[in-house]
Amino acid sequence: MNTTIDLLDIRNGKIKDLAGQDLSRMDLSGADLTGANLTGAALRTNLRGADLTGANLTNADCRNADLRGAVLSDIQAKNVSLAGAFLAGSVLSHLDFTGCDFRGCDLRGATLIATILEQADLSNTNLSGADLSQADLEEAILNGAILRGTNFTNANLLCAQLEQAIMEGALLTKTCIEGTLLET
Repeated sequence: MNTTIDLLDIRNGKIKDLAGQDLSRMDLSGADLTGANLTGAALRTNLRGADLTGANLTNADCRNADLRGAVLSDIQAKNVSLAGAFLAGSVLSHLDFTGCDFRGCDLRGATLIATILEQADLSNTNLSGADLSQADLEEAILNGAILRGTNFTNANLLCAQLEQAIMEGALLTKTCIEGTLLET
């Protein structure tokens, strides 16, 4: 790949292989990144309203990214770093975020139905009002997370860590909490 990347070509979806590229200084709001290979890319930037349908974000660095209104359906996202990212109101259902870093992320009101979050680090994340029904949070770290009104119906919290988590009004109907530490 050329060392110079044309922002307009990226925004218009003309460049699909961006693996390992540092795109942090680019404004990718509204960009067409459908099917893009973003494996290991640095995306610490504005991705507001971007279409990432079918993109591969495996091992990508999206720390502190603004992903409000971004389309994230059918993405590959194992081991992606989303620490500090703004994802409030996002729809992240039926995705695999195994081992992902969500520390300090804003996921207020997000929809994460049937999402795999095994061994994900959600420490100090705001999940107030989020829907995590049927989600797999086995061995997930939710220490210090804000879980006010969070829906965990039919979720798997087997061996999850919830130390100092704020769980006022959290819905735990038919939730597996075996081996989970619930110290507050």
